[in-house]
Amino acid sequence: MAKNTPTAQVYPNKGIGFLTLGASLHDVVTRLKTQPQTYPSINLSYSPSEPIVTPVVLDLPGNGFRLRFDGPDQRLRLIEVLDFAKTKLTYKSTDIVKLPSVLEPSSASISTTPTGPAFRHVYNRLFGPAFPGEYIAPKAEHASLRGTYVLSYPGIAFSFPVQPSAWSPSADFVSLLSSSATLPATSMAVFEGSSWSEARAELFIGSPQNPRSLDLASRGREGGADEIELVKVHGEGRIELVRRSSPPFWITLSETAPQDLVTELGPPDAVYRKNDRRLSIHKTRTLSAAAKRPNGISPPHEDLTDTDQSSTHTTTDDSDNEDDPSLAGGRDESSAECFYNYFHHGFDVFISQPTLPSPPPPSSEGPTATIQPTINSSSTTLTATKLLLHANIPGSYPFNRYRRSRWTLEHVPLEHDIGALTSEMPFERIASQLKKAWKSSYSSEEEEKSLQRGMVLNRGWGDSPGSSCELLGGWEESVGGKRKFGDDAISDGELGLGNTELFGFPGMVFEVLKNGAVSCLTVF
Repeated sequence: MAKNTPTAQVYPNKGIGFLTLGASLHDVVTRLKTQPQTYPSINLSYSPSEPIVTPVVLDLPGNGFRLRFDGPDQRLRLIEVLDFAKTKLTYKSTDIVKLPSVLEPSSASISTTPTGPAFRHVYNRLFGPAFPGEYIAPKAEHASLRGTYVLSYPGIAFSFPVQPSAWSPSADFVSLLSSSATLPATSMAVFEGSSWSEARAELFIGSPQNPRSLDLASRGREGGADEIELVKVHGEGRIELVRRSSPPFWITLSETAPQDLVTELGPPDAVYRKNDRRLSIHKTRTLSAAAKRPNGISPPHEDLTDTDQSSTHTTTDDSDNEDDPSLAGGRDESSAECFYNYFHHGFDVFISQPTLPSPPPPSSEGPTATIQPTINSSSTTLTATKLLLHANIPGSYPFNRYRRSRWTLEHVPLEHDIGALTSEMPFERIASQLKKAWKSSYSSEEEEKSLQRGMVLNRGWGDSPGSSCELLGGWEESVGGKRKFGDDAISDGELGLGNTELFGFPGMVFEVLKNGAVSCLTVF
């Protein structure tokens, strides 16, 4: 065994080393990238057209691992070992495979082909007796190849190549796997479930036992604040954060104080001071003007100005850990405004002076506020006024800066009781329902089209990631639009899915990728 070969403990039903089933894609990739000597190569594969609904695959060729994540929640569901020679694996102090030492003279005669554990080693020294497994015959066009016998234990399974001529449904599997007709295992899988045959049916849709956060998985409740399972938007500034084990936490925009956020969500990972006003030209209406419109609706584009002020900035260059903004009574309004960046929760919270809440859809049957609250422009009280929910779409510019945040729009009435609009739906479907909900609030069809047209956003221009936000007159296909994905490997410099487009509705701004996926939802 080479001196630099990494080692890892195998935990059936849980994971391998720090790779824990249920962990988020963001946490896993972030941890891997902090250890380039141990994990020199990280390849990410995904569907460019359907990155949310299809699984995401993370290959670690230098370590012999392949990790599979579900698309909607981006949580680790399956760990496969494809090359046993790349990492020394142990189970309860027993080696899964005895790797040859480079110092042993006999090593020269050993085949360089990766060799997994023999059945006798698995049966006698590692896991003991097992129920009969599953035989997979070779395809008809490859009848000369060996079949595969999958031997399962709770939370772990091994694949053994077997000569097709030796297989019989009535054969004793112990005798078969112990004979010369069976080669050592070529792969191993770690999953949640009593057996592989039962687990694979719900591999990507079941609810994982472990949390998304690797810190919570290793240290329990002491690892930090409880993680957010789902964000429910109820309209009129009311947002419900559904947590994994604690009661829901409600954010009321323009009322919830920064201290409440820290108490319930933990301290932010970073604080970004807002100072870029290049989009302020689009903020053409004041709160008083908005109040004069029917139903108090203001043009949604006036709130596009804050959409890009947090997710595309680096922590080292644009964030700081200054004093809590709620204590900044002596500062002017612009210097006190900031974003609380919660990378591990998947969202940002904009801290500023209170603003008028967004109105409910005219077609909503829920209770509505008939009296607008009075906003004191001279007040120095800072509150949470906007929430930016990040989707962490593979191939998008801000990929892996935030954990994926899932959301539902509970306040939008839908036909035929089909449930709430969700973060997994394509924007075309979301927009269709939102247009129906708000149709009666517009004075004319021309006004409706004018206020719902998209604005193009380019996050890739500037001296640093996200240092500029450019509005273009239309799609520019030459910028990322026709870029080939190749192997879809992670590349910090790739623009991937190119420009995004912003669409505004009262109380919401959607940042949409060219494949129709919502990259970020801003609620105000």
